[in-house]
Amino acid sequence: MEKLVSSWFEVELLPEPYVFPPEKRPGKVSFPLGKSIPVLDLGSSNDQNETIQQIMKASEEFGFFQVINHGVSKDLIDDTMNVAREFHAMPAQDKVNECSKDPNEEYMQFWPAKPTKYREGLKLRTSYFSSGLNESPTIIINHYPPCPDPTLTLGIPKHRDPTVITILLQGDVHGLQVFKDSEWIGVEPLPHAFVVNIGYVLQIVSNGKLKGADHRVMTNSSHARTTLSVFVHPSSETIIEPAKSLLNASNPPIYRALKFKDFQNEFLSKAADAEALHQFISSTTD
Repeated sequence: MEKLVSSWFEVELLPEPYVFPPEKRPGKVSFPLGKSIPVLDLGSSNDQNETIQQIMKASEEFGFFQVINHGVSKDLIDDTMNVAREFHAMPAQDKVNECSKDPNEEYMQFWPAKPTKYREGLKLRTSYFSSGLNESPTIIINHYPPCPDPTLTLGIPKHRDPTVITILLQGDVHGLQVFKDSEWIGVEPLPHAFVVNIGYVLQIVSNGKLKGADHRVMTNSSHARTTLSVFVHPSSETIIEPAKSLLNASNPPIYRALKFKDFQNEFLSKAADAEALHQFISSTTD
């Protein structure tokens, strides 16, 4: 736990446990301009079908997109991010104490007591999200301190999310990159925008029509980066499988049905081996 709340900016050299093997290091740190993931303006059209088509196109081609003019107030977004940053500015021992508590939504009494706005701000019933595929949302705040040598490590290595979708508030510091057409694309931090990415569960439900994209998080030597993610995923016992309405003779299921807990366990054990995970969830057997 102490590693999670360590302060890299207090050291001049990257601690050895954080140094990636040479073949997995990011090398040159850059956020090239030009290519970018789609940005959808949810307030630009009154045609809901057009908006849906834009979302589908972005989900099929990239697995990632940003949304602006989404209706969430800028003040709420700023206040939420300020609380997250306030937490990570606390002394290390205070963070260790708070991180030892159960973060489950059903146990609000165990949510962090510091900062106080953690408990005051959400004001959601435990049943706010409907049952089924989105029954168990998780809120995760990540903090990436300035890194002495960003060429040697990553904030989060290449992966896909084991979710239905992930909604990210990434703040104003570069870091997120999406793998597309054999290259890494930097996701520009847009003020008060949300980044949405397709998770592995939705890839299964859509029978591969929508695909989760590989992504990673870079570090940098000058700025701390704090992000807030909402992971929307099923409860442990929920069966995940291709939606039957999408299947026919010309589009047979390419994934088998399984409980989310079994998928999650396999994902955690095989996340670094994409081919092994694919074999596990595939509907075909050799």
